[in-house]
Amino acid sequence: MNIEPRIERLPQKRIIGKRLKMSLANNRTGELWSSFMPRRKEVINALSSNLISMQVYSEPLNLGQYEQTFEKWAGVEVSDFSTIPEGMKSFVLKEGLYAIFDYKGSSADHRIFSYIFGTWLPKSDYNLDHRPHFEVLGEKYKNADPNSEEEIWIPVKPKG
Repeated sequence: MNIEPRIERLPQKRIIGKRLKMSLANNRTGELWSSFMPRRKEVINALSSNLISMQVYSEPLNLGQYEQTFEKWAGVEVSDFSTIPEGMKSFVLKEGLYAIFDYKGSSADHRIFSYIFGTWLPKSDYNLDHRPHFEVLGEKYKNADPNSEEEIWIPVKPKG
């Protein structure tokens, strides 16, 4: 695997969605998305049909630590927070630098993350930054399908 990301400064984004606390060892992603998807059309000020799958860590990401808890979000980007459906929350994703990987493959295949954190990041001019990680799931996203496509956004900061 050899995917070169593009590096972009993300402007601030507003997200509305649902969230659950979990860890990789106690993965509740399916539960989260099955509670959000039937209600996503209730978010009336969405900017696109893209879905956002976001991980918010209270402590810096500890690679290989499957017990580390984080808040997982299933949501959409919105223009404002004027209308938040009952049972949903808002989140301001602050601006910052990201490495964006255009990934094609099954979401069940985690080798892409081994490549990003184990191969690309150590060789790059960047360190991992302590900000939310997220994936943009667009029209070509097909969950566990090997032909699925998504963008993986990893927060980075220049080394040194």
